[in-house]
Amino acid sequence: MEYKKKVFKNGLTVITVPLDNPTVTVFVGAKTGSKYEDARTSGLSHFLEHMCFKGTPTRPTAKAISEELDVIGAINNAFTSQEYTCYYAKADKRHFDIIVDVVSDIYQNPVIPAKELEKERGVILQEYKMYLDELKWRVSDLWMDLLYGDSPAGWRIVGNPQTIATLSRKDFLTYHKTHYTAGNTVVVVAGNIQSSIVERRIKRLFENISTLPAKKKKPVVESQDTPRIALEYKDSDQTHIILGVRSFPSSDRRTKVMRVLQSVLSGGMSSRLFQKMREDLGICYYVSAGNDTYTDHGNFSVSAGVDTERLPIAITAILEELVLLKKELVSPQELHKVKEGIIGRLSLSLESSDDIGGFILGRVMAGVPIETPEEIIASVQSVSAEEVQQLAREIFIDATLNLAIVGKHKNKKELLKLLTFNT
Repeated sequence: MEYKKKVFKNGLTVITVPLDNPTVTVFVGAKTGSKYEDARTSGLSHFLEHMCFKGTPTRPTAKAISEELDVIGAINNAFTSQEYTCYYAKADKRHFDIIVDVVSDIYQNPVIPAKELEKERGVILQEYKMYLDELKWRVSDLWMDLLYGDSPAGWRIVGNPQTIATLSRKDFLTYHKTHYTAGNTVVVVAGNIQSSIVERRIKRLFENISTLPAKKKKPVVESQDTPRIALEYKDSDQTHIILGVRSFPSSDRRTKVMRVLQSVLSGGMSSRLFQKMREDLGICYYVSAGNDTYTDHGNFSVSAGVDTERLPIAITAILEELVLLKKELVSPQELHKVKEGIIGRLSLSLESSDDIGGFILGRVMAGVPIETPEEIIASVQSVSAEEVQQLAREIFIDATLNLAIVGKHKNKKELLKLLTFNT
């Protein structure tokens, strides 16, 4: 995978990835998200993402935007995270000019119609309620609140009913002007393209973008010295849990080791957690481990939906698997299997223009170097069993252990007794 990166004089970053592929995907990302908000504007980044599809001066309605893309069979969407917001479209290579024009237009020129703004409040509120009803999402919200409390890192990206109801059109226009700027914008185009042609096209389309200085977010402040539990009672048939620890930012040198460690635990149906929790104990349907990293913090967690009556057994079983990584070296045979699994899944995850473009955009937004697949493979192959054990010993400690639970449970004191790596 070869790519070319260019930063224009106005600060706009363009990355092109020529591929032998019948499609092309255009990503336009802003380095802004829910962490750039305050208590009054919580949810604004996500709400604005919705409003950018409601019309521009040249495409005055949401239908006008969607019809132009539908007629060429394009796929388009957008998403908002804590640290960046992205708009994208994918189509046959013949339609590059159309999709880049549409995506750049909605990104730069939303008119935020007052009537549509009021209607969209109802849509956003229903999205908020949807996450409350879906307990796998609810326990994720609870997890972030447990770790980061009443701060942007702990708030829901969608916001809350109070802010959703009170954000004004002026709030949207001001936020767009001060955050969707040249220095905050990254354009990634991947597919059957010529880099020079794409760069000239992007330069023209973004020549009038705001050049105001980029807005900064407040750094995440972490403080914990004892295990914690967040417990939310729900009259449900299953208990959803997230158990984990604080880890490190995206730029940390241990990221390559973590990739291997989490795959030992959760790299397919033969992984340790799947075998222990589902095959041996029959205690859950889903279980997974992952390391969520951001520009200045991160957390490692294990998520599962477990038998309500056997919650203590589930917690203990997960902790035992984490402790085992501290106590014993991963065998050469298992380490080889895990590494080959990572490499195989990497190939599957980078098959198409949108996969590759999204991967590159994510790296840039995280503030880390763009690694080619070959470089990732080399880094995975270099990880030793000793490094995996050392990382487990560094992060699996009681002082940063956390557990979020949504289900029919009330006895936090008894559950807290289970939270220790001293098993």
